[in-house]
Parts: sequence; structure tokens; C-alpha cells
Amino acid sequence: MDITINKQVRGVMPDLKDKELVDKMVDEKPVKSRLGILILMAVGFLVVIFGALMIYVMTQTNKTSQNDSGTSSPKVTKNVTSSKYVAGKDYKITYSNQNVIDKGVLDKALKESYLDNIDDLMDTSGNGSNMAKIEVYYNKDKNLLVERLFENGYQGDQETHTVVHDISKSKIPDNGEIPDGRYQGLPLVYKWEKMVK
Repeated sequence: MDITINKQVRGVMPDLKDKELVDKMVDEKPVKSRLGILILMAVGFLVVIFGALMIYVMTQTNKTSQNDSGTSSPKVTKNVTSSKYVAGKDYKITYSNQNVIDKGVLDKALKESYLDNIDDLMDTSGNGSNMAKIEVYYNKDKNLLVERLFENGYQGDQETHTVVHDISKSKIPDNGEIPDGRYQGLPLVYKWEKMVK
């Protein structure tokens, strides 16, 4: 019985003496399987990279939406956020007499006068404001802010410039500089001081 099965098997199987056919069959299988493995590895790598990017984008979007919704910290102006200087270390801001003027109105006027750009205020180059101190007084009768600007190297209590800001017109008038002493008797509502020398 074993002899008949062996004969049947030999009849179905190709002649193994043909070396070229055997070599061809041996060579084709590994190449096809290697190519398939390489394709699967490339697809897997791309899926992992894409998944990591999606997770990163989702976490960044979540952080941004939390900041926008106000759940983390109060919203600050872009210039303050991107500043390389640190409040309390490089400079100090003090709001006083807040019951005299609304803080939002004051902050808007400071932005219009470019007094909210900390990087510019701290900049001592020829392009920067080169400020050491700023005092802002409020004239309630005329709805004006009087800004005393002290550049680095000022002497005593003598400001370098005094500028008026018209809150109702949201601008500094054409001749924004005013004579010394126009702030006397007005409440101080805002003070910015450079702490580093």
C-alpha cells in the first residue's frame, strides 16, 4: 500500500530533477513574503505617526479651548502673553483708585497709547521706548488720562514726557504733550515700574 501512495505522489509532484524550476520556486516565495512584510511595516509606521499627530492636535485644541473659555487664568493681552519679561521680576504694575475708572476702559486706553507692550517699554535700544516708570492719572471731568512717562536715567520726580489721552475719542490728540503739572490733584490710577536695571 505504501508503494502505491508513493507512486501517486510522484506522479502529482513535478520532476525534482529540474533544478531551474526548484530554484525559481524557492526564490519567488521569500521575495513576495518580504515585500508584503515591508509594505505592512510601512503602513503600520504611517498609522502610528498619524495617530500621534492626531493626539497632539487634539490636546492642543483642548488647551486652547480651556484658555478661551476662561477656565484657567484671566485673559491677558497678546503683547503681555508673548513678552519675554516677567511681572514681579522684571517690572511691576499697580492699579489704584479702581473705583474712579473702570479697569477695562483704562486697559483699552493703555493699549491705544501703546503702554501695554511690555517688550517695547523695556527695550533700551533706539527702537524701543526705553521706559523706567509710567504713571497714569485720570481727569474724570474731561474724561482724559494724563500719562507721565519716565525714561531710563530720569532725575528725581521729573518725567521725560507728559501725554494726554482722550478716552472719549480713543486717541491721543494731535498735540498730546501737555505742560508740566497738569496731573496735580488728579487720582493716580495706574503705575508701571521697571524693576531691573
